[in-house]
Amino acid sequence: MAAISNDWLGPMSEEFKKPYYRKLYETVKHEYETREVYPAPDDIFNAFAFTPLKDVKVVILGQDPYHEPGQAHGLCFSVRPEVDTPPSLVNIYKELHEDCGCYIPNNGYLKKWADQGVLLLNTVLTVRAHAAHSHKDIGWEEFTDAAIRVLNAQDRPMVFILWGKPAQMKKAMLNNPAHLILESPHPSPLSAYRGFFGSRPFSRTNKFLTAHGLDPIDWQIENIGE
Repeated sequence: MAAISNDWLGPMSEEFKKPYYRKLYETVKHEYETREVYPAPDDIFNAFAFTPLKDVKVVILGQDPYHEPGQAHGLCFSVRPEVDTPPSLVNIYKELHEDCGCYIPNNGYLKKWADQGVLLLNTVLTVRAHAAHSHKDIGWEEFTDAAIRVLNAQDRPMVFILWGKPAQMKKAMLNNPAHLILESPHPSPLSAYRGFFGSRPFSRTNKFLTAHGLDPIDWQIENIGE
């Protein structure tokens, strides 16, 4: 299993020593040894690896990784470039098109966002194949809650984008007046028409960042292979 090695390590290091994390590590290790689990072990902490703490400007919270083959690679809502764009991300792209005029790309690989300081964090970091929420309540939530507390303690402008009720349950942990919290229904086809469409999170995020002297996010994901 990969480890965190950048500037997240300091503030998160106490978590690795706690009994819950030792139990979580053993559970996840056993799951990888005995079942098909996603993402690949080296990709579990990619959200942290791709977006160092010092660079975080925006946080998007997801639930657990995609559970079909070849999709998950450690960033919420993102998939590997060679697989179809999942329905929730299709709706994210539709809103992005309406909000900022971005064209809808031919892939769902969101690393460009992560590289610009958008932390794409699932609250559960592993999942069994074909079984959504199968690694719920094995300890990941405690670990990612600790990461959210670290983010909340950063006294600099930051935007938290909370889509859907599970993400919005984390709002109670967010009380830093330097931060902006944007909430809407989840982009899933089941709920997007209840208020996700038209919520304009991308332009609102950039308006906040630029008002605080920070570079806006270039949300355009480019086509691959053209």
